Amino acid sequence: MATRAPSAAVSSFVVGSRYMPVYIALLLLVIVASIWAPATLSGVALRAIAPYGAVLGILALGQMLVIMTGGIDLSVPGTMSLAAVVMVGVGDGSDERIWLAIATTLAAAAVVGLVNGILIGGLRLNPLIITLAVGLIVIGVVNRYGSSFPVQSPVPKGFSAWTSTRILGVSPIFWIGVGLTVLLIVGIRYTTVGRRFQAVGANPVASHVVGVRVNVHQILVFVVAAICYAIAGAALAGLIRTPGVAVGSQYLLGPIAAVVIGGASLTGGLASPLSTFAAAIFLTGLNQMLRTMGLPTSLQFVVFGLVIIGGMLVSGDRIVRGVEQLFRERRRSDRSQGAVLSGSAGGRAWKEEGM
Repeated sequence: MATRAPSAAVSSFVVGSRYMPVYIALLLLVIVASIWAPATLSGVALRAIAPYGAVLGILALGQMLVIMTGGIDLSVPGTMSLAAVVMVGVGDGSDERIWLAIATTLAAAAVVGLVNGILIGGLRLNPLIITLAVGLIVIGVVNRYGSSFPVQSPVPKGFSAWTSTRILGVSPIFWIGVGLTVLLIVGIRYTTVGRRFQAVGANPVASHVVGVRVNVHQILVFVVAAICYAIAGAALAGLIRTPGVAVGSQYLLGPIAAVVIGGASLTGGLASPLSTFAAAIFLTGLNQMLRTMGLPTSLQFVVFGLVIIGGMLVSGDRIVRGVEQLFRERRRSDRSQGAVLSGSAGGRAWKEEGM
C-alpha cells in the first residue's frame, strides 16, 4: 500500500495540473486590473458583471458537456436567441405567463438538442457541420417568429425585475450559474451516471464493448446542453429586458474559449465544471477591464484572439503531456543514476575480491 500512494499522488497532480492556468489567469487579471483599471474591481463593477459572467458560464457548461463527448456545438447562438425570443413571445409582457414562457423555452431548446443528438449520436454525422446547420435553421425560425410581434417587445416585467434583484449582493442569475456548476461537479464525480458519461467521452469504443449505450449518452448530452443554452438565453433576456432576434450572435466562440481555457480535453473525457465557470468569469472580467481602459473595439478583438490562442498553447492536453514528459525524464534520470551507482558498487566488489 505504501508503494502505491506516491503513484496515486503523482496521477492526481498530473490530472489536476491541466486546470491550473485558468486560476493563474484570474490572478494575473486581478493584478493587472488593480494597476491599470482599478475601477474594474470595485463592488459596483463586480456586481454588474457577475450576471453576465454567469450567462457565459452557463453556456460554457453546456458546451463543456458536448466537448467531453469529443464533439462541439455551434448551435449555441441560435438556441440562445430562440430562448430569448420565446420568453418575449410566449410571455407577451404578462407576469401571469412567466412560467409558461419558461417551460416553453426549455421545451423548445430540448427539441433543438434532441435533433442535434439524433443526427450526431444516432446517425453518426459530423458534429461541427450538423450543429452549424441546425443553428442556421433555428436562426431562421427565430427571425420568422420574431417578426410576428412588435420590435423591441419586452419580457414580462416581473421576470426582468427578478433578474435585477440581489441575493447576497449579487443577481440571482449568478447563483443559478453557481448552482449548475455544483450540480455538474457532484453529478460527474460522484454518481454512476456521471462516471459512465465521463468514460463514454474518454473511450467510446471501450464503453460500447462493456455494454454502455454510447449513442444514448451522446443524444442526451446535446439535450442537456441545449437546456443550458436556454437557461442562459432566458436569463440574458431578463437582464436586457428587450432582446432582439440576434441576441445570441455574440456567444458563438465565447463558450468554446471558456471550455478551452478551463482545461478541458478536446479529445473528450476530462473537464472541470468549476474551472470552466471560472474561465467564463475571467473572460467577462477581461472584457470589462478592456472597456474600462478605453481600448477601441478593434483592439479588444485582438486581445481576445490572443487570449484564445494563449489558451490553446497552454491547454489542458498540452500541460498534461508536458508534466508526464517531465516525470518520464526524471524517472529515466533516476534509473541512469541507479545503474551508474550499481556499476560502481560492482566494480569495487570485484576489486576487493581480486585483492
